[in-house]
Amino acid sequence: MARILLASAVLALGQLLSCDRYPDCVNGPLAQNDVCNMDLNPSERAKALVSAMTIEEKLANMVDHSQGAERLGLPKYDWWNEALHGVADSPGVHFADSGNFSSATSFPLPITISAAFDDDLVQAIGQAIGMEARAYANAGRAGLDFWTPNINPFKDPRWGRGLETPGEDPFRISKYVEALLKGMEWFGKDPGKTEKRQLLATCKHYAAYDLERWNGVVRYSFDAIVSMQDLVEYYLPPFKQCARDSNVASIMCSYNRVNGTPACANEYLMQTVLREHWNWTSDNNYVVSDCNAVHNIYADHKWVKTAAQAAGKAFTAGTDNICEAGGWTTDVVGAFNQSLVSEEVIDRALRRQYEGLIRSDYFAVFRDEVEGPRSYGWGNVNTKLAQSLALQAAVEGTALLKNDGTLPIKLAKNQSVAVIGFWANDTSDVTMLGNYYGKPAVYRTPLWAAQEAGFQVNYATAPASGAANYSAAIQAARDSDVVVYFGGISEAFESEDKDRTVIAWPEVQRTLLRKISALGKKIVVVQLGTSIDNTPLLVNEQVNAVLWVGYPGMYGGPAAWNIITGKTAPAGRLPITQYPANYTEQVPMTDMSLRPSSKNPGRTYKWYSQAVQEFGFGLHYTNFTIRFDPRYANHSYPTTKLFAGCSLTSRKDRCPFPSHVVQVKNNGNVTSDFVALAFVTTTAGPTPHPIKELASYKRLADVRPGEERSVPLDFTIGNLARVNERGDTVLYEGEYCLVVDVPQQDKACFKLTGADVVLDVWPQPKAGNATHVR
Repeated sequence: MARILLASAVLALGQLLSCDRYPDCVNGPLAQNDVCNMDLNPSERAKALVSAMTIEEKLANMVDHSQGAERLGLPKYDWWNEALHGVADSPGVHFADSGNFSSATSFPLPITISAAFDDDLVQAIGQAIGMEARAYANAGRAGLDFWTPNINPFKDPRWGRGLETPGEDPFRISKYVEALLKGMEWFGKDPGKTEKRQLLATCKHYAAYDLERWNGVVRYSFDAIVSMQDLVEYYLPPFKQCARDSNVASIMCSYNRVNGTPACANEYLMQTVLREHWNWTSDNNYVVSDCNAVHNIYADHKWVKTAAQAAGKAFTAGTDNICEAGGWTTDVVGAFNQSLVSEEVIDRALRRQYEGLIRSDYFAVFRDEVEGPRSYGWGNVNTKLAQSLALQAAVEGTALLKNDGTLPIKLAKNQSVAVIGFWANDTSDVTMLGNYYGKPAVYRTPLWAAQEAGFQVNYATAPASGAANYSAAIQAARDSDVVVYFGGISEAFESEDKDRTVIAWPEVQRTLLRKISALGKKIVVVQLGTSIDNTPLLVNEQVNAVLWVGYPGMYGGPAAWNIITGKTAPAGRLPITQYPANYTEQVPMTDMSLRPSSKNPGRTYKWYSQAVQEFGFGLHYTNFTIRFDPRYANHSYPTTKLFAGCSLTSRKDRCPFPSHVVQVKNNGNVTSDFVALAFVTTTAGPTPHPIKELASYKRLADVRPGEERSVPLDFTIGNLARVNERGDTVLYEGEYCLVVDVPQQDKACFKLTGADVVLDVWPQPKAGNATHVR
């Protein structure tokens, strides 16, 4: 999204809060329209409303700040609401200055939540965010749609928005978003099987979007040149999950071009793939543009000459609502008056939008008491459950990257600890929140948590970058028995509209750590931020332990100390590759290819083999072993028989492959969670072959010392399939191995025999289909 300016965030606040945000379906003029007839299906109700609107009223409701129709009793509505990791500041969301609705739970960012590899936790967080967001809507302080989650794969460590995502692996992202949407969108015990939604989520940014502003290249004009193989295999699977499998309410098209065509004017992506191939039509789902992305079509991409032409191309290709920001407006009226968009297309877009609102009870009549999501209020915000989930996610998402036995720390009464670093006592109250945050009910820093625990603390701040005076930090370290340094990077380094050019630790922080190392104290480093080359810390024997916390949210301080002191044992795994600092010299951000070549060393753990620490890495306070049950060795599976009993004829990739049981044993003396990770390797299918690909995972809770558990790991046929150069997904005959853990501990190999099976025939761009895929 474009950065939210304070001026736009205050969009007619007094007017918005002075009235009920829901239409009056009982006494107002809208009560006479069938949109309020709850006996009709949502499609019929939406059609009735749009049919009653004049063309002027229709055109006024095609952008994010929809003007409504006073004649009909249809109120204004703002579609721009944010809730990436909790209800967040945005033009449609309005926090009170104090009291009720002045705050919301701020969970860790997705990059940290994802590191827990705990999908039950993800679903619970989604449900909590959805409930709080709906409560804000019911109070007239937000809309019903929220532009989250960000599911673009985080393949390049320089990308400024990687912190918003669940990481680099498309399978992990897909499972994450499946769990999140179950909790966030759906009301009831059977997610996706009811017409009623708690709120409307938006999967973004469609598609191949992972560049902000790098070496003069900006997202507003960038042309992402992507092969069909990479597009289908890497960039699109999370969106397939959203659209085909999770039936998300909305999808946002991105700023960039894809192979020459702006994403928000790309009929191939929005119609051929999204609505035809993935059949994302069951709820008449809608597409919204990123903010000013339609303006960029003519102003930056130079794809057409005028604002009216840009709007006409976007609406006709399948965009249904256009977000405007920063004073730029969309020439919707000009597009219609110049016959660049038909009234039929306008009606289609409006029906899609209003059908979404209908499914969330925006237009509703309650004969008795208000029920379901419309009943949520302030009592559903900042609940004890939500706050415990925020702490749990920050703890579970912490990954231990180095430990020589120093952790967990046990301090004697006469011992003290130095708490040092730029975010150790963050007074901005936002650094641990990253971006797209709201107003948390509390904000607990590492210093607060250390003092609350009763430690003797010597505190000193320290610079994150720039010029430095180290005297206070060195004195605090000298006066202490143990040093805990809270460093890394923050949104000042990586953010929307800001990519990095350097992925090494900031020099000012490395210098301070070298000086502290010379004191001979025990040193624990707690790293904020996404990907940094930790080599200097890993090879420095005076740095005893390193913890990665990502962006841990409002309870980042207590979460860190829970791990440091051993109250909870760490079990998080890196959701991203930690690259060496010189990686930035080996491939430009503009290179969208994944596979290694003479100009590209490869991207992600699948194709890059020189990681400092790879995707899935994470240590423990104990020693685990994981082994496959011996009965799975050297099996053969005829490919055609694998589909027996599977009714998913249009989604063969979702058909189950036989589960494999692993034995997990805690050989140490500390109770700990453990994340079982299973990857598939094969030489079948097109070359080159990936090093490995994540195929299954499961988080085990509280494995006691000496305990051994038998754990079934579930797989689908799609986990074994490969994508060919045409984009088809194929199950190839050949030899395969499942390998477990990082580093690898065991493997189970098998053969697929018989003919290759095409699971999905990928649609090719048609003549004039608005894209040319290389």
